[in-house]
Amino acid sequence: MPELPEVETIARGLAHAVTGRSIASVVIRLPKMAQAPPGVDFARALPGERIVGVGRRAKYVLVELASGRRLVTSLRMTGRLVVQRPGEPDFPGTHVVLHFTDGSRLSFADLRTFGRMRLVEPDDAWDKSLGPEPLSSGFTPEAFIGMLSGRTTRIKALLLDQQRIAGIGNIYACEALWKAGIKPGRPAMSLSKPAIRRLHHAIVDVLTRAIEMRGTSVDDYVDAEGLRGGFQSALAVYGKLGQPCERCGSPIVRTVIAQRGTWWCRTCQR
Repeated sequence: MPELPEVETIARGLAHAVTGRSIASVVIRLPKMAQAPPGVDFARALPGERIVGVGRRAKYVLVELASGRRLVTSLRMTGRLVVQRPGEPDFPGTHVVLHFTDGSRLSFADLRTFGRMRLVEPDDAWDKSLGPEPLSSGFTPEAFIGMLSGRTTRIKALLLDQQRIAGIGNIYACEALWKAGIKPGRPAMSLSKPAIRRLHHAIVDVLTRAIEMRGTSVDDYVDAEGLRGGFQSALAVYGKLGQPCERCGSPIVRTVIAQRGTWWCRTCQR
């Protein structure tokens, strides 16, 4: 599932490619993939709308429309948002297409059909249950210390909880915990303040570097141009079962925490 760096990369690419374009028509091939408020027809509501910006919130791509409405897209496991030129064939599994007045189009493809594109009204507080962004000014070491205070939840599981911190997924939780030298199964409240500050720094550093490298392509992720990311070449532990830890040389192990595979080093993550 695309995480914060991948979704940020997609959003930046889309912002460059589609901002200012106007929607001429919409094709919906699988109705469950396109959702709208009660009484609103998704396909009829969008023609004539102009895209004024594209951004990200947590793991969602936000397409801002001139009317104040937004298209909020969750890519889930295999979703893709790709800008295509006139005459280019659709990606396999394309279910929603926004045709622009210049002949180009934005295709929402998802082979497993778990993704969703949702039209929301300007006053819809659709993200009220999401936690703070880990790259925002509000996510300070002190705020992170307060977030962990009294929490018996294992630290890996807490990092994955989108109501606590928005955007971190399995790849970057594993990588940040390794960089900070923290065992993924430790209760959050057991971490010392220096350890929490170390983890805070690791989260910010790992996410920032991953964005710079346009995300991690270990499965199906591609950006808005259909290109793969590059951070997979910089992974320290994720998916590296049995390989030597680049810090201490011990073999990387895999356990399951919060129903997710968790790669870590038993020697240097304590």
